[in-house]
Order: sequence, then structure tokens, then C-alpha cells
Amino acid sequence: MASGRDRPLPTSKDVAALAGVSQSTVSYVLSGKRPISAETRQRVEDAIAELTYQPNAGARALRGRRTNVVALVVRF
Repeated sequence: MASGRDRPLPTSKDVAALAGVSQSTVSYVLSGKRPISAETRQRVEDAIAELTYQPNAGARALRGRRTNVVALVVRF
């Protein structure tokens, strides 16, 4: 079944290339773990908006220690 998109979803590498920064800078902007200058943060945010980039939740769960998923097991 076609998804309606002719091109693949943008990645953080695509955002970095468009913003003219490294992929780690994109990661720092998204996570807020390091201070980034206002100008650089704006370039990254503009690139995110232009590409309609959305971080992959599955990849983030694998990278972090928490998945933020709750499972429920019910006996029939």
C-alpha cells in the first residue's frame, strides 16, 4: 500500500545538511542537553519546519533507557 509520499521521510542528517550544522548539533537542539546559540538553534528549527522532520519515536526509545510504553496483560 502506498503511503502517498514520493520521497523518503527526512532524517536528522537531512536537517543538519539544510541548516549547515553537524548531526550532533541537531540532536542537541532537539534534546536540549547542550547550550546552542540562538542563531544556530533558529537555523535548525527552520530546517526542521521546512523538511517537516519528526523524530522517530522507535529510534529514540532504543537510544534511551525509557520507552514510555505501558503494557497491559489481561487473562481471558
